[in-house]
Amino acid sequence: MSRKLTPRGKERRAQLIAFATHEFAEKGYHLTSVADIVDGLGVGKGVFYWYFSSKEELFVEIMRTSQRGMRRQQQAAITGVEDPVKRIELGIRAGVLWLAEHNDLRKLFEFARTEGRFREAMQSGQAVLVSDAQVHLEEAIQQGRIPDRDPEALALAIIGVSNQLTNVYIDGRNMNPELVADLVVSFCRDGIGVGGCDGIGVSARDAIGARQRN
Repeated sequence: MSRKLTPRGKERRAQLIAFATHEFAEKGYHLTSVADIVDGLGVGKGVFYWYFSSKEELFVEIMRTSQRGMRRQQQAAITGVEDPVKRIELGIRAGVLWLAEHNDLRKLFEFARTEGRFREAMQSGQAVLVSDAQVHLEEAIQQGRIPDRDPEALALAIIGVSNQLTNVYIDGRNMNPELVADLVVSFCRDGIGVGGCDGIGVSARDAIGARQRN
């Protein structure tokens, strides 16, 4: 649902998104009703339906907004960096740290990947991230910094590794986010072949050991 909003309207819409994000993460999408959301904010259902046509539309908007937020953080991290390998590393790190900072959204991402009605929104957002990563991977390949492999496959692998290791080590083992970021960056460097081309690769085991010693 697209409306031209006043500053106050934008603020109210953002409140709905923020509150619903927490409710969905805490209680689950299916167990959270529109009534739960509006009651929690102390507003009527009319307010909700002014901004969103349904609970499903609200959830999709949460996914889109959050994916854009992660992308902005990644873009900010690599701005002005000329080395494509360094951009890849900084982008991975920024993505992991963004996920670590947004516990509720990590839960919702995992749910959305398994829920058919939201898969398209997730895939659309992922396609943008893959396209972003491909640019830097292609440049690194052209410069001979990494082996000549399919950049799309490499980008998909980086995203998959980042998501999986972040979920396992932060949610499952409560590991320090900086340590997880080191682990993911090192694992991805090894995976795309950075160490094999420039000789400066750091193993995932070394990354963990260094963090634990400090």
